[in-house]
Amino acid sequence: MVENKVQDKLNFFELDHILNSEYSLNVRRRIFRQLLESFIFEGIIQPTVTIIDEETILYNLQAVDREGKAIRYQFEGRKKKSFERIRLSNKPVRRIVDAKNEEACSLATFLLEISKLINLDDEMLSSFIDEINQTFLKDSVAQNYRQQQSYKKGISYDELEGDVMDGHPYHPCYKSRIGFDLIDNFTYGPEFKQVTKLIWVAVKKEDVKISISENLEYNKFLETELGEKTIKKFSSIIAFKNKDIRDYILIPVHPWQYREEISRGFIEQFSNQNMIFLGEEENNYRPQQSIRTLANYSFPEKAYVKLPLSIINTSSGRILSQHTILNAAKISDWLGCILDNDFYLKEECRLIFLKENLGVSYNHQKLPNLLEAKVYGTLGAIWRESIHQYLEVNEEAIPFNALATIDIKGKPLIDSWIKNVGVESWLKRLLNISIKPLIHLLYKYGISMESHAQNMILIHQEGKPKRIALKDFHDGIRFSRKYLNDLNEYPEIELPPLNHPRLNRNSFIELKDPTAIKDFFQDAFFFVNLCELALFLEKHYNFNEEEFWSLTAEVIQQYQSEFPDLAERFSTFNLFSEKVEVEQLARRRLFPESSANSKFVENPLYFFKNN
Repeated sequence: MVENKVQDKLNFFELDHILNSEYSLNVRRRIFRQLLESFIFEGIIQPTVTIIDEETILYNLQAVDREGKAIRYQFEGRKKKSFERIRLSNKPVRRIVDAKNEEACSLATFLLEISKLINLDDEMLSSFIDEINQTFLKDSVAQNYRQQQSYKKGISYDELEGDVMDGHPYHPCYKSRIGFDLIDNFTYGPEFKQVTKLIWVAVKKEDVKISISENLEYNKFLETELGEKTIKKFSSIIAFKNKDIRDYILIPVHPWQYREEISRGFIEQFSNQNMIFLGEEENNYRPQQSIRTLANYSFPEKAYVKLPLSIINTSSGRILSQHTILNAAKISDWLGCILDNDFYLKEECRLIFLKENLGVSYNHQKLPNLLEAKVYGTLGAIWRESIHQYLEVNEEAIPFNALATIDIKGKPLIDSWIKNVGVESWLKRLLNISIKPLIHLLYKYGISMESHAQNMILIHQEGKPKRIALKDFHDGIRFSRKYLNDLNEYPEIELPPLNHPRLNRNSFIELKDPTAIKDFFQDAFFFVNLCELALFLEKHYNFNEEEFWSLTAEVIQQYQSEFPDLAERFSTFNLFSEKVEVEQLARRRLFPESSANSKFVENPLYFFKNN
């Protein structure tokens, strides 16, 4: 029934109409821009450069077509002062063959024609083209769908999680969602705002590992989240099979994951009733920006649920590794303890940690290696606190990356806020409330937060920035025991298994090098969040990017003057270093075995350091 409704909806989106619309044209041009920007920034291609004027560079990239004929791609842009980022103009990329000069209209053709320049093997090229094409298709469908929706003003945080639909502003494969077909994408993509119900399975206790906050009782928490009626229903299903619910742990599963992975990967477990299918719960959920995290639409104050999805998006698998699930509650309790005992964070910054209070994982490490590889990270869950239980009267929340997006009418979401007080006044307030708690965690406690994109939430009152909330701690922090403020409070974290690096080389919470800890933070917060905001304000409000970084430096220096006792830490975690190491996201996708998947770039804060 549901799929028929979805199919009826998709029939309205005829692909020949969608892929020839002005919205699809804009998507293709955007992907071309991000593709070229990332390729130039990461040194994957080296086009020739002609300086036209102070604001414009003309780039020419030589390539060859299938017949070996010389061709040229031409485009305009400039190198920014913000981390040396490349920004192309809105003018279309041109493809020039002999005397024929026309807009480049095929992303796949472009990649094929430059493939010899970058020595890319056929298998990686094929996969990358697929990700690019799927991004083009799925974003084209999303943008066409968006234009048919009515405009709403002053919408809630949960609605904004669906409305902020631009995806990664740097990665060219920002909406690939490899594994989702169009029906899946419509059903489970956040921008379509469809409600879904979680599927639950019961798993024998000896086959489960669990991480729970010290202030939480598992059965009471589950009853609060599911409701007494659903618990009784699940208990009766288990009893009908002559089993006792007390011998099982209940685990939610994303409907797509159950269909595609769990029903196929756990046949033996279902057959011997070490795993029992329980069906749907009563609550409705909607996906947030990250797709695999779902918000309770029936009761917004209840927990968000993060679930593994065996899809690829922005070139990364979206499973949930067991060790990260088991670290969730430990790290959240640790951060909560720091917050409760730090007057500056708690009372002055009024920082919010959306704690991950419970994590459960199928213990796949009990399986033989060959079988484990098939189900690694596919079954588990993390429950995270809802932002709604923290909002005070007249407070509203917005994803931090929404600050650099436009609404359905083509206006910045922050436009009325900026016009009310002026861009500089609003920005100063924003930088103060967002930077200070983050650098306090870094300087005082040696903790680096991965505060990029949707991992940060801005709390505001009618657009006036008030404070921030942070989330995603199970794999989103870095620290070194050597630089922790108090080793007595140190959480004994679960380390990645030996086979984990093959899946994600960057998932290591503990680091030894303080510069690496600092760069992890600067890459996420300064290079992603603030850099995008700086370029956005320059584009839409003509606010100089140098002035942006000058104001940023002032906030850091003001904090340093308030905490002179941390002077040694300011040097250890030097935010004004000349260079910052950042990830190369496109190169990491194209050359996964390369060790050079990060690079050092100029730090815009370096020019404002105190002498």
